[in-house]
Amino acid sequence: MKISTKGRYALRMMLEFALHPDEYTKINQVAERQQISEKYLEQIVTVLTRAGYVKSIRGSQGGYRLSRAPSEYTVGMILRLTEGSLAPVPCLEDEVNQCGRSSCCATVSVWRKLESAINGVVDGITLQDLLDEQNSRPQE
Repeated sequence: MKISTKGRYALRMMLEFALHPDEYTKINQVAERQQISEKYLEQIVTVLTRAGYVKSIRGSQGGYRLSRAPSEYTVGMILRLTEGSLAPVPCLEDEVNQCGRSSCCATVSVWRKLESAINGVVDGITLQDLLDEQNSRPQE
């Protein structure tokens, strides 16, 4: 499994909003601090806004901020929103395994264990955890 720039940048943008909870953050501020294309961030923030993860306000004092507390977002929520399924193989993407070979496939147990491990990690880390980690690091 490989996380795309869209997923990685969405996580970094959400962390930027969490770092500045008392203000509306402009996309150009995130772009500058994170060294990411402003146009690309505009596409990603639209997805986050439609999902209700962030709220926006227009105008000169406008920008974006988190809709909820950082502790209410998991890394898994953000990645699934931007990446879709985090399943390591296509046969595990649906609720019921659609592969005709699933009943006789010895490797499916490996993929299930890998999927379980991935979900355990990304669902066990909140945006608050990342915020705490960021705040404990030296600032550049």
